[in-house]
Amino acid sequence: MRSAPTILHLDMDAFYASVEQASKPSLRGKAVIVGGLGPRGVVATASYEARVHGVHSAMPMSQARRLAPNAAYLVPRFALYRSISDQVMALLRALSPLVEPLSLDEAFVDLEAGGTAWDERSARLVGAKLRADIRAVTGLTGSVGLAASKMLAKIASEEAKPDGLVVIQPGSEREMLAPMSVRTLPGVGPATGDHLRRAGIHTVGEIAEAGEDELVRLLGKAHGHALYAMALARDDRPVVAERETKSVSVEDTYDVDIHDRVRVGLEVQRLADRCVRRLRGAGLSGRTIVLKVRRYDFSTLTRSETLRGPTDDLAVVREAAARLLDSVDTTGGVRLLGVGVSGLADYTQEDLFAQAAGGAGEEAADGEEPEPAPEPRPEVPVERRWSAGHDVRHTEYGHGWVQGSGLGRVTVRFETPGSAPGRVKTFRVDDPALEAADPLPLVETPPDLPEPMRPPETPPPRPLEA
Repeated sequence: MRSAPTILHLDMDAFYASVEQASKPSLRGKAVIVGGLGPRGVVATASYEARVHGVHSAMPMSQARRLAPNAAYLVPRFALYRSISDQVMALLRALSPLVEPLSLDEAFVDLEAGGTAWDERSARLVGAKLRADIRAVTGLTGSVGLAASKMLAKIASEEAKPDGLVVIQPGSEREMLAPMSVRTLPGVGPATGDHLRRAGIHTVGEIAEAGEDELVRLLGKAHGHALYAMALARDDRPVVAERETKSVSVEDTYDVDIHDRVRVGLEVQRLADRCVRRLRGAGLSGRTIVLKVRRYDFSTLTRSETLRGPTDDLAVVREAAARLLDSVDTTGGVRLLGVGVSGLADYTQEDLFAQAAGGAGEEAADGEEPEPAPEPRPEVPVERRWSAGHDVRHTEYGHGWVQGSGLGRVTVRFETPGSAPGRVKTFRVDDPALEAADPLPLVETPPDLPEPMRPPETPPPRPLEA
């Protein structure tokens, strides 16, 4: 393990909820819960004001509503969250070429590899500056942990929450870990925690005292060895730069099972559109189109079709997804649909007309007529949907966001990230003056992002020997 706390772990504070509070002045300082709003929805993130009521991530939304009935309940805006995540990750890559994202709002950074820190003092300065830069660029806060290993850096950032910085000095790790709950260690979930508790082991110190042989007896060889090493603060895992994306996909879970086959087809087309937007946004294309269907009885079917070359063409993905749907029996209802693209590349096939017309089958032999393209599917009008929290624009009142909708009406609060809390108005759901809008930036004129760090040509400076 290292002799200096040069591994940094950043965890943005209540990320989705904090983004919503920053973009909606009327919600600042109030309980905000982001997630699926239907009866099957779960909490993605809860603001700290909501956590006071016992609401937490992965909780059923129905339970959250009972605990915090007066909170603001919003549908996620993942495109906005990704754009802000990109800004944060750019700041991290300016510190080191070794950045390991764990999610949109969490990552490890090897500061030593970037030559930006080599001892406690320099690491602490880097962590403090990073937090200030994140606030300047995004308007949000993040918590930073610094330690000699990934495990300890993550524990330190958890201790730093919210909006703090904690450094674990090498040599103090075991003393610091000893009184902590066993659930503090990575990989110790409810089941393992209960198993240890029944054996009389409640703290990390008690894991170390139990000894490796006892842990192997209780938990098995692999888990027992790993847990004993963690209790002794042993963790030599390197920070690994982000791996290539292997697939791009989107899926929706429906509040009520869909039985209408035409509606199922329309949902698949809508998901294909979203998938292609995400694919193009990442500058990628793919060869294999994947359809996921979870039926009323929770059985999940996956169908795929591989094209002759990679594509990001919307028509190709739409038609492949429709063909895949034709092979799936949706009798009885559908509770989840998903469309994905895998076999990714950073280029597209030049000539994909044949794929769009006839799929991935063989081309027609010389002198033969190719099979005619399928008849276009009839357009079915779809009622405009206004999701709580999403952005809208009115021709008279300007930018706002949806507070709620139902019974043919939609309620909008008109405000922007830089305005005072705005006024509320209600409209018909089909009001022609109201349209969906893109999110506004949280910071009007963010400072320029620094250039990503390149590997140093010479070793980083070391403090002079005494």
